[in-house]
Amino acid sequence: MIVDRYEPVNLFALVPQLATGFDTELRELDHLLDDDIIFQRIKADLVKARPQSSRKGRHSTPVEVILRMLLVRRLYHWSYEETEHFVADSLVLRQFCRVYLEAVPDDTTLIRWAHLVQPQTLDHINERVMHLARDRQVTRGRKLRVDSTVVETTIHHPTDSALLSDSVRVISRLLRRAKRVLGEGTDLGTEIFRTRTRSVRRLTQQLHRVARRKGEEAAEELTDTYRRLIRVARQSRSQAAEGAAALTGRTEREGQRLAKQLTSLLPLVDQVIEQATRRVLKGETVPASEKVVSLFEPQTQIIKRQKPGKPVEFGRKLWLEEVEGGIISGYRVLDEPGQDAPHLPQSLTDHQRRFGKPPWLVAGDRGVFSPANERLATEAGITHVVIPYAGKASAKRKQQEKTRWFRAGFRFRAGIEGRISVLGRRYGLNRCPERGEAGMGRHVGWGIVTSNLVKIAETVAGRAARAA
Repeated sequence: MIVDRYEPVNLFALVPQLATGFDTELRELDHLLDDDIIFQRIKADLVKARPQSSRKGRHSTPVEVILRMLLVRRLYHWSYEETEHFVADSLVLRQFCRVYLEAVPDDTTLIRWAHLVQPQTLDHINERVMHLARDRQVTRGRKLRVDSTVVETTIHHPTDSALLSDSVRVISRLLRRAKRVLGEGTDLGTEIFRTRTRSVRRLTQQLHRVARRKGEEAAEELTDTYRRLIRVARQSRSQAAEGAAALTGRTEREGQRLAKQLTSLLPLVDQVIEQATRRVLKGETVPASEKVVSLFEPQTQIIKRQKPGKPVEFGRKLWLEEVEGGIISGYRVLDEPGQDAPHLPQSLTDHQRRFGKPPWLVAGDRGVFSPANERLATEAGITHVVIPYAGKASAKRKQQEKTRWFRAGFRFRAGIEGRISVLGRRYGLNRCPERGEAGMGRHVGWGIVTSNLVKIAETVAGRAARAA
């Protein structure tokens, strides 16, 4: 049964000689997390998995504990195992997470609860955090700066040979499990369960050896080896199709799960084979939008940003909107890794909705510039539009960009680069360890919510310290 919280116990009162307590920032975070709207948002997601759990069954880990432990995990950039260990080991964190003298939830329990929190819920929670920031006068939404960054997915560098090898390896693993479900006496024969990983390993090693050589003979041998590797992948794909057909309609849970996995894998394998055939055997250039770069993270996009040392990144593009006070007022994981300019109108609309008025300054880099964006911002009532001209600027435009207000606004814009750096280093938004679209949304959402709550706590604590 879903329970809200444990009976309060003041652990600090049990050991008064230690003079234990929260530091000022952790105390402010503790007050912020007492917000009932945030609490109810998390509880609603946890109840959805088992609707009857709100009133039946044995007591679960309290919602309050789950919320606070998930935030502590991102606050200190810990893994789930480290979160369990350090919360259990710390009197301060036990009190902060409201665990008190109870058993700390196991890391696997925490993972299971964490996966029930939806990305949309974290988006709503961030909206609530914005209201908390306004109520505490951390921000008034007078200035807005926008930019994009990339959150990388956890994949190896994609190559045609590696993707073909992954396809055969995953199919072979699933078919071995299917053999246990279907039984030894199945009418499908033994060929359908044949494992081709050794053939793929041998061909991949041969590719690596041939790739070091130069000349026409080496190029022909490389193409021939790729042709054989693609043939093996096609044979494995046929086996997977037969296995999925045989598992369809099975009543066992394991059989249904394997059928679903094989069915979802087949289109990805087809795409891997197709792009390898076009690129290597036919010599075609395959557009980035038509490529799959990972079987395990198929939502991964190829993003060309021409950064020094990293011209191409593999992940998802993240759009950020930051107001004064260091608060991320809005964020979006973008569906397409294109230009930044099309996303500014939505940001201005969202800002108007959140604050009830437009900002008096909006700032972005050259990628955000377009005549339509400048006109839209001016018509919305924004006094200072600080977006450098993209292309060859006229003399009048150059003069405008040298004015004091424009240069001051552009210095304000540079602050979002520092915010992106902090989000990556401290809150883990440089790389997403979670799987799938929902995992990416959760990872980004928790990072930004944690960052905003910490920024509010730091501001309020600093203000109180100056007043003391």
